[in-house]
Amino acid sequence: MSDRQGADEPEATGDLEQHILGEERVYNAAQLAADTGVDLEKARRLWRALGFPEHGGATAFTRSDAQALSTLVGLVDSGLIDFDLAVHLTRAVGQTMARLSDWEVSALLTRVLELAREQSGDSDSGAGDQLAIGLRMIDEFSEPFEKLLLYVWRRHLAAAVARIEALGAREEDLHTTRLTVGFADIVQFTALSNELSEERIGDLVELFEARCADVVASRRGRVIKSIGDSVLFVHEDPIAAYEIAEGVIAVIGRDSRMPDVRVGLASGLVVLRLGDVFGPPVNMAARLTAVARRNRVIVDAATAGMLPEDQFETRRLPARPVRGFGLVEPVAVRRN
Repeated sequence: MSDRQGADEPEATGDLEQHILGEERVYNAAQLAADTGVDLEKARRLWRALGFPEHGGATAFTRSDAQALSTLVGLVDSGLIDFDLAVHLTRAVGQTMARLSDWEVSALLTRVLELAREQSGDSDSGAGDQLAIGLRMIDEFSEPFEKLLLYVWRRHLAAAVARIEALGAREEDLHTTRLTVGFADIVQFTALSNELSEERIGDLVELFEARCADVVASRRGRVIKSIGDSVLFVHEDPIAAYEIAEGVIAVIGRDSRMPDVRVGLASGLVVLRLGDVFGPPVNMAARLTAVARRNRVIVDAATAGMLPEDQFETRRLPARPVRGFGLVEPVAVRRN
């Protein structure tokens, strides 16, 4: 142990994990299932749905794991949800929290290193300093962040219910609706990532996602997902979707410190499922970015047909093969 480490500080990754969990592991999988009265295979299926590997006969589960399992299975036993839906919801929570946790740790790590350098007077700080600062941040950050998580979840739940209510009011299928889908991506990202340092490319992607998210939210759109160098968004109004596309180009492509971008828009029926959207417009929007010029918006014929002629100038481009769609005539568009 380093002189900088206290006697009660974790020495290994497993000890650090236990510190975060706040309790000891007391069950193996079979014991967890027996204690909760849950079928072992069902318990394993739910654990995998959370995104965690199975542990065989190892003692890997806490009393909180048992409580969570009992709570979820209790909802199934009550008849409120069936087991398949429980697995779907568990997978949704697992995937969402996995990304959130990676994002949180990455952000906090940067702050931990800054504080460690300040504490050591800009000299190389030891692992003990960094660990102690990290543990303190986790302890002080966890409770307020958990409250923030609950608040944000309720806000997004209310927004999601409002969207479903709007679909019902229009007598539409609650899982299928007509939207304009936008796909924005960084031009030649692969080549760019080979030229920049790992830290710089990480900062670039984070800034790209943040600026896209701000533009989409400011125009009442919704980011469906970010995929490194690309952002997928939707809007009910094709004009607002075009404004989002123009906004993304303005804050990224026209910033000399940022790379060029391309945006494709396509409209039509999409399926809403598991927080994602599926259907031909999604695929078309992604394909259109491949034929768009730098810092330009390309749309499909359906979107072009919904843009008012007195506000927009559209120009059909030569037909070209688009994977999955055959020959397609993309449409260049700009405001009059």
